[in-house]
Amino acid sequence: MTPRASRPPSGGGSRTSPSPGSPSPGSRPSDSRPSGSRPSDSPPPDSRPSDTPPPDTPPPNTELPPLTVPVTRTLIVAGALVSRDYQDVHHDPEAARAKGAPDIFMNILTTNGLVGRYLTDHFGPEAVLRKVAIRLGVPNYPGDTLVMTGTINSVCADERIAEVGITGTNSLGRHVTGTVTLSLPGERA
Repeated sequence: MTPRASRPPSGGGSRTSPSPGSPSPGSRPSDSRPSGSRPSDSPPPDSRPSDTPPPDTPPPNTELPPLTVPVTRTLIVAGALVSRDYQDVHHDPEAARAKGAPDIFMNILTTNGLVGRYLTDHFGPEAVLRKVAIRLGVPNYPGDTLVMTGTINSVCADERIAEVGITGTNSLGRHVTGTVTLSLPGERA
């Protein structure tokens, strides 16, 4: 096996060293304050009572706005391929009909990905899914529409952790139900 060729540093030619006395790239300027003190322009420490959530923390029972996803043949096949699920019922309509389904149908990994997308679309790309517990119901067939909804079940404001109940429905009923625990973006209290 031959090793990969290395790439030259981006930006062209040679790299220059910082001049003496200047900070190196990525370092912070030195600070002459005594350890533990804060600069005079920084805000005072948070003085909220510990049971008061930060202002950007959503309270329990908050309903998330719905996400509508058209269930296309392309979405079903691409989701199966990218998740390496080569079961013929996810890409071959004849094979799906031979096994009792009216058409190809979405696999659980694509559904799982849509659940994650729903929550990170709402909470932002910095949100981290910690636990995903879902159950499939009726299938998602091409030509249908999946509507994802969610409700915040609980929030631990100090740790910036939320548990969200999710449901995804289509014309046949509930396609997916479950709960997701995620770390919310932002500073911990």
